[in-house]
Amino acid sequence: MSRQLAFDLPVRPALGREDFFVSPANALALAALDAGDWPNGKMLLIGPEGAGKSHLAQVWAGDCGARVIPAVELPQRALPEPRALVVEDADRIAGTPAAEEALFHLHNHLSAARAPLLVTARTTPARWGLILPDLASRMEATTVAHLLPPDDALLSVVLVKLFADRQLGVAPGLIPWLVRRMDRSFAAARQLVADLDARSLALGGPVTRALAADVLDSLNRDKQ
Repeated sequence: MSRQLAFDLPVRPALGREDFFVSPANALALAALDAGDWPNGKMLLIGPEGAGKSHLAQVWAGDCGARVIPAVELPQRALPEPRALVVEDADRIAGTPAAEEALFHLHNHLSAARAPLLVTARTTPARWGLILPDLASRMEATTVAHLLPPDDALLSVVLVKLFADRQLGVAPGLIPWLVRRMDRSFAAARQLVADLDARSLALGGPVTRALAADVLDSLNRDKQ
């Protein structure tokens, strides 16, 4: 079979509330965000890479008209208007003095105005390695909502969503087959779908079970 040109087309993820699948892995975190009565008006949303933190943060932001700012961009931004705000991936700025100072001042700015603040991260603040004591104490005193590792139902829906985001059709029976064989994490699901998309584009054919088995074998070899 002749090889096809593989264009790097943009992936357009669906991040609305209607696209957020509720399961035991995320139900408590969703309920905590929806409650809205956060102590001191702030909440930490914690979960592993690709666990749906950004999606859930976007759902909350859409409901309350909040802005979303990556933590790494805080040093380049002026203090925003004191209204609902999401700061994403706050653990990634640990050890960077300018970024830690920016988050500290932003925290105080929103707290004084009683504007809600949602912060996302992969782990709890005690594990971030913060060097600014005042920021560490404020983050460690923040109420935490946890996203748990995915169960089979959630992992299946995530795979369906990732394929749909890439406008890639697969046979329904392939999803449970993948769930039984892949690494059980959202990061693994993202990598698997990306590799299947790239391989199917390069070969100019559909995503079949044989193709999936080959990609899974490649991923397993890469880990060794």
